[in-house]
Amino acid sequence: MPLKLRPLSALALVVCVACSWLTAAPPHRETLNFNPDWHLFVGDPADAAAPDFDDSAWAAVTLPHAWNEDDAFRQDIRDHSTGIAWYRKHFVLPPRDPAGKVFIEFEGIRHTGEVWLNGERVGRHENGVMAFGFDLTRLVKPAPAVNVLAVRTNNAWDVREALSGNRFQWADRNFNANYGGIPKNVKLHLTGQLYQTLPLYSHLGGLGVYIYATDFDIAAGSATIHAESEVRFEPREHRPFTYEVTIADADGQVVKHFSGGEFTAPPRGRVFARASARVDGLKFWSWGYGYLYTVTTTLKIDGEVVDSVQTRTGFRKTEFADGMLRLNDRPIHLKGYAQRTSNEWPALGLSVPPWLSDYSNGLMVTSGANTVRWMHVTPWKQDVESADRVGLMQLMPAGDAENDAQGRTWAARVELMRDAIIYNRNSPSVVFYEGGNKGIDEEHMRELVRLRDFYDPHGGRAMGSREMLGSDLAEWGGEMLYVNKSADQPLFQNEYSRDEGLRKYWDEFSPPYHKDGDGPLYKGFPARSYNRNQDSHAIENVTRWVEFWRERPGTGTRVNAGALNIIFSDTNTHHRGAENYRRSGEVDPMRIPKDGFFTHQVMWDGWVDIAQPSAHILGHWNYAPDVTKPVHVISSADRVELFLNDRSLGFGEQHDRFRFTFPAVAWEPGTLRAVGYDAMGEPVCEARHVTAGPPAALKLTTRTGPGGLRADGADVVLAQIEVVDAAGRRCPTALNDISFTLDGPAEWRGGIAQGPDNYILATTLPVEGGVNRVLVRSTTTPGPIVLTATAEGLSPAKVELTSHAVPVTDGWSRDFASDHLASQLDRGPTPSGPAYTVSRVAVPVAQVTSTGAGDPGLAIDDDETTAWSSREPLTFQLADPATLTQIVMKVAGFRARSYPLSITVDGQEVWRGATARSLGYITLDLTAAVHGQTVTLTPLSGSEAREAFGELTELVDQGNATTGEEGVGDGEFGVFEIEFYTAP
Repeated sequence: MPLKLRPLSALALVVCVACSWLTAAPPHRETLNFNPDWHLFVGDPADAAAPDFDDSAWAAVTLPHAWNEDDAFRQDIRDHSTGIAWYRKHFVLPPRDPAGKVFIEFEGIRHTGEVWLNGERVGRHENGVMAFGFDLTRLVKPAPAVNVLAVRTNNAWDVREALSGNRFQWADRNFNANYGGIPKNVKLHLTGQLYQTLPLYSHLGGLGVYIYATDFDIAAGSATIHAESEVRFEPREHRPFTYEVTIADADGQVVKHFSGGEFTAPPRGRVFARASARVDGLKFWSWGYGYLYTVTTTLKIDGEVVDSVQTRTGFRKTEFADGMLRLNDRPIHLKGYAQRTSNEWPALGLSVPPWLSDYSNGLMVTSGANTVRWMHVTPWKQDVESADRVGLMQLMPAGDAENDAQGRTWAARVELMRDAIIYNRNSPSVVFYEGGNKGIDEEHMRELVRLRDFYDPHGGRAMGSREMLGSDLAEWGGEMLYVNKSADQPLFQNEYSRDEGLRKYWDEFSPPYHKDGDGPLYKGFPARSYNRNQDSHAIENVTRWVEFWRERPGTGTRVNAGALNIIFSDTNTHHRGAENYRRSGEVDPMRIPKDGFFTHQVMWDGWVDIAQPSAHILGHWNYAPDVTKPVHVISSADRVELFLNDRSLGFGEQHDRFRFTFPAVAWEPGTLRAVGYDAMGEPVCEARHVTAGPPAALKLTTRTGPGGLRADGADVVLAQIEVVDAAGRRCPTALNDISFTLDGPAEWRGGIAQGPDNYILATTLPVEGGVNRVLVRSTTTPGPIVLTATAEGLSPAKVELTSHAVPVTDGWSRDFASDHLASQLDRGPTPSGPAYTVSRVAVPVAQVTSTGAGDPGLAIDDDETTAWSSREPLTFQLADPATLTQIVMKVAGFRARSYPLSITVDGQEVWRGATARSLGYITLDLTAAVHGQTVTLTPLSGSEAREAFGELTELVDQGNATTGEEGVGDGEFGVFEIEFYTAP
C-alpha cells in the first residue's frame, strides 16, 4: 500500500541544501550524549527489563558498541554471531521544567530492538537500519530519581516483522555485515512544551527542520536561504510565537539574521514555521570543500527564547541534465567507490569514533574520488555527516538486496526511504537517492519520486536506481559495470572493477612470491581475477576506468556520467578470493593504501579532464640481483621516460591512456625515477622509488582525533608500525612478526594480517609490505598509555600518549566527539573555469535506413534497452556533410561478439575490420578523411562469439551480466547505439 504523504511546503526551484541538526544549550532545549555508561549482556535473561534487575556483573560499555565486534574480519559474514543481547542504562535527568518533553533517539539498532523504561514497555523498532525515536515523557522520572532504560536486541538473519511475519530483504548474508546490538549513537532530547520536532518519522512522526536554498548566483556567491520547522505544542490551547533564523559561517561570525514573523501553534497540534532571506557572500559546499554554516532556528514567546535548534549546513547547486551532473554550475565526472555501508574496521565493525570516519572517508577524496555509493542500506548518520565535512558526494539507498520487491517487502523499503530522506535531507553531500540496487518497475519509481517530492522537494537530489536505462521517470541510472551513455539523465556505472587482491602481494618477484591469480576455485571455477597481486590489480583498474574516461563529458552529445569502483576499503562481506573477506579495496581494512589507491589519484585528478598531470610507479624497488621485470608507470602525462640511477631507459609503451610499460628492466639498487612530459616535450610530473637498505628498526607512529585521545570508552588510537632501514626508509618487502605490549588504561583491539583468524585481536602479527596498523581503544579512565613494539633482530619502538577525561554526569554527557571536528577544505571552492576541453563533436543524423527487418531508428534513439539487428547494410544520412574522424558504437553482445564490418562515406571505404570486444562502447578511428553525408555499415560475415571477460561473474543474478547477445541471430549485426564524430 502506498504511504500516505503529508505536504511539506509549496514547490520551489530544486536546489541544494544543508546538513544535520544539533540542539542548543539549556534552558530552552538540550541534547545529551547518551552513549556513556551502558551495561551489556549477550543472552536473554528473564526479567532483564525490570528496574531492580541486577546488572552489576554485566560488561560496562560505551556506545556505539556491537556486541559481536570481535567477529569483524575474523569470521566470514555468513558466520557473524547472532542472537539476543541486552543493553541497560541507569541515568538521572538534569534539573528541568517537569512540564517539558523527553525524547530518545537511536541512530540505529541491529536488527530489532525492544525498549523499556522503568519497567514499562516503550516500543519496538524492527528495520535494523534507520534512526528512530520514542517519547519518554510519560515514563521518565525527574531528578533526582534514577531511571532504568533496557533494550533487548536481536540480530538474527531471519528476523521478521512482528505483525506481518515478513522478512527484511536487506538482512542479506552477502552484503550487509551483521554487527549486532546498538552499533550506532544514542541521544536524549529535552524540550519545552512548544518545540521544533525531531526528524524521526518512525514512532514519533516528526519532520524536524528543513534548510534549503534557491535562486543561486554562483559567481556572485549569493542565494535565497529558506528555513522551515515543524513546530508542535502540547497543551490544549493556541500558542502564538515568532520564528527567527540566524546564519553563522564556519568561524562563528553571523552573516544573516531574519524573521519569519508570527505563527500560531494549534492545541496539541502542529504548524510549519517558515522564513527566507537573500544571503550574499556565501561559500558553496563542493567536492573536497566541505564548507558548512550553522543555521539556528529559534522560537520566541513574548521575546523570550523557548526553543532553538542548530543546523550545521552547507549550500550547493545541482543540475542533472545532458547526461551529466553539474555541481555549482560546473560539470563533474563521477569518480569514486561503491562502498559497503558497514564501512567497517577489524575488531570494531562499524562502531568507530567520528574522527576515524572522517579519516577513512577523507582518504576517498585524497584518492581522487568525488562520490561514494553506499551499498544496499542507508548509511548511519555519522558517515553522512562525515561526508559533509570532507566534501564527498553520496548516493543514499534505502534497503534491499538485488531485486525489486512486491507487497509488504516493497512497502517496508518505501517506509525506510521515507525515514532516510527526512533524517538526511539536510546534508549537502547527499546528491542521489537510490531506490534499488537493481532496476525497479516504473510504478515503484513513480512512488519514490513522489516520496522525494513531498519530503525533500527543494534538495537538488535525483531519485533513481541501478539500471533503469529505459525509464521515463528515473532521474539517474546505470548498470553495474557496463558503460552507459545518455544525452538526458546521468547514467553511470554503479560498481565496476570487481577484482580482488591482497595488499601483502606486490608482484611475483617479491616475498612471499605469490603467483598472480593463484588461489582456490570459486564455486568450482577458476578465480584468478579474485586472487590478484597489487600490480595486476592496479593495471586492471586502469583498463576498466579508461572505458568510462573515453566517453566522459566533452566527448559528444551522449556521454557517460562516471563510474564507481567496488570497493574502497576491504570489507567483511561477500568474497570470491582466498580470504574470508572481500579484498577489492584500494586500501586494506586498516586503510593502508594499495597501488590501486595511487593509480586512482593519477587518473581521477580534476573535475572531468586532468587538472594536474602526475605519475606513480607500481610496486617498489627492492629486488634480488638476478631479477628482470616489467615496470609499469601510471601517469596522465603524454609520454613517460624511465631513469635508473639517472640513466635513461627510454620511453614507455602506452596502454589504456594512463599506463606506460617498460617490459624488461634489470634490477640494480638505487633510484628508479619516472618523468612525465606533455605534448610539447616539457616535464610536468615525476615519481620515484628508492631502494631501502636491510631492516634495522621499527618505527611506530600514532593518529588520534583532534585534541588527542578521549577517555570515553569508545575513542581509539590508530597506530602504524613500519620496518625501516638505518636511514628510516620503509623496507617494502619486510614480513617480520611484530609483538606489542600495552600498558595503561586502554584496550587492545589490534589489526589484521594473512594468517590464523586473520590475526584479529592477536598481540603478535606480521607487517605486510613493511607496514601494518593496530587499534587501541580508550577506557573511561584517563591517564598515560604506553604502546611498545618489538621484533627479533630489530630495534624496538615505543609511543607514549595520555587519554583525557570526558565529563559524564548521571549517565549522560554534554560533550559530543563530532563537535570537535572541522571541515576539510583542501581542494578549495568550485573552480570557475571550464571542466573540460571539447575533444570531438557529434554529427546529428537526419535519417537511418536498412533493407533488413526491424526499426533501424533504434540505433540512434538514445535508449540502450533497444537494439537493431540484421544481416543487411545500415545506412545513415547525416544532417549535414562532414569529415568524420570517429564512429562510436555499442554493439549487441559487446563483451563476447566481434563483428567484421566495412564502413563507407559516400561510397568510399573509411574503415574495414572486426570490432573489438569491450564492456560497452567501441571507438573506430577512421582510416580515411572523406567529406560526405551518407554513411553505410555493411556486415561482411557472421560475428565471432567468444567471451572476453570470463571471470566478471555476478553473484545473485546472471542477468546482471547480459549484453543483449541473446537478441542477435546467427550471422546478424546488432547495434544498440551509434554516434558519428568530427574534430572540434
